[in-house]
Amino acid sequence: MSKIREMDLQYNLHSWSAQANLHPEVITKSEGVYIWNEEGKRFYDMSSQLVNMNVGHGHKNIIKAIQDQVEKLAFVGPAYACDVRAEAAKKVVNVAPDNMSKVFFTNAGAEANENAIKIARMVTGRTKIFSAYRSYHGATHGAANLTGEPRRFPAEPIPGFVKFVGPYAYRAPIAFETEKETSDFYLSLLRDQILYEGPDNIAGIFQESVVGSNGILIPPDGWMQGVRDLCDEFGIMMICDEVMSGWGRTGEWFAVNNWNVEPDIITFAKGVTCGYVQLGGVIVSEAIARHFDHNVLNTGLTYSAHPMGCAAAIATIDTYVEEDLIARSKQMGALLGERLNQVYNQHPSVGEVRQIGLFSAVEIVKDRETREALVPYGKDPEGTMKKILGMLRAEGFLTYSHENILIIAPPLIISAEELNAAMDIFDKVMYAVDSIALNKSEIETTA
Repeated sequence: MSKIREMDLQYNLHSWSAQANLHPEVITKSEGVYIWNEEGKRFYDMSSQLVNMNVGHGHKNIIKAIQDQVEKLAFVGPAYACDVRAEAAKKVVNVAPDNMSKVFFTNAGAEANENAIKIARMVTGRTKIFSAYRSYHGATHGAANLTGEPRRFPAEPIPGFVKFVGPYAYRAPIAFETEKETSDFYLSLLRDQILYEGPDNIAGIFQESVVGSNGILIPPDGWMQGVRDLCDEFGIMMICDEVMSGWGRTGEWFAVNNWNVEPDIITFAKGVTCGYVQLGGVIVSEAIARHFDHNVLNTGLTYSAHPMGCAAAIATIDTYVEEDLIARSKQMGALLGERLNQVYNQHPSVGEVRQIGLFSAVEIVKDRETREALVPYGKDPEGTMKKILGMLRAEGFLTYSHENILIIAPPLIISAEELNAAMDIFDKVMYAVDSIALNKSEIETTA
């Protein structure tokens, strides 16, 4: 065993894993859309790590900004003003929807969602928070209760968190003819639930603007505006979690912009610094900002608006602009969509592909007609998806899965040549996946 891996396993606890079965890849180098292991094998990073390395690995401008900042002012408490703290907030607000006014900076996405919950409750004086079952909002205590999928279970229960069923046409019990029909159906369910829970009790409705790891679920036309209308009708805060879908991932600065809807609160992290330094935040509307002019904002963090994180954010946002990465995401997304459609047409184990910008999912099924998932919800006792990831990894394609879904979300800097080469690998491995899914072959004999 590698000495690094041996030491890692001896002293580190790895998230979401039984520790005895781990064999983590030892990474020693990264650049652009590639990372290398200690044996020198090169991999395409086709999930941007955890969908956060939007500008790719080793970007010199961001590295220099961090180096310059640590020499100038490594840290000052959040009660003080400093140049990068002011400039980072201004840049964030300037690319957010027009109604957005101020930022409260956090360390990461989970903390952003924790504080958005508190802000919604402080402003409305209400307690209940709605969020979708198919969602992930973080693993801290409040964010985990906000999360809808099974990773919330160890943190439950906290009173006041209510789950709703969001739109997922592929798994719906009804065959909708149009996206409007889909939206109308799910909005009617949400409206009923609001009435049953008591509108005057509900502080906010949280949703990932595009559901991320739980399947890249793209809202049907009419859904976002419908949620906005319900929130306006009942005085509820509309809160969009853009931790994963923000910062150009869908071809817009924030995914909610695809539907021309203005939420009350946006949470963000990941792509604001692309992992070079930790940073997240809560962007609030002008109305919410004015509320706190004369009401105390009862929240705080030692490392809120950390100067190094803010310096990284400034350089990262400048990189998006200078390299035109928001438009590039849309351009390369069109190519990714073409390749995914080819995958769907060539591989009967693919039930559906979903893609917006460079944000996509491939749903693996045993039967395309019945839509039976390759692995049951929340269960994979044979480790089938893990083994499929291993097959991809062996060919130099790194990504991750959730349930029966493979995520493909490369850095926004990826070139057409790199994207095609990586998708050639994916297509090759999918022939083996077809055999596994449709013929129930032992995966070891097809790898």
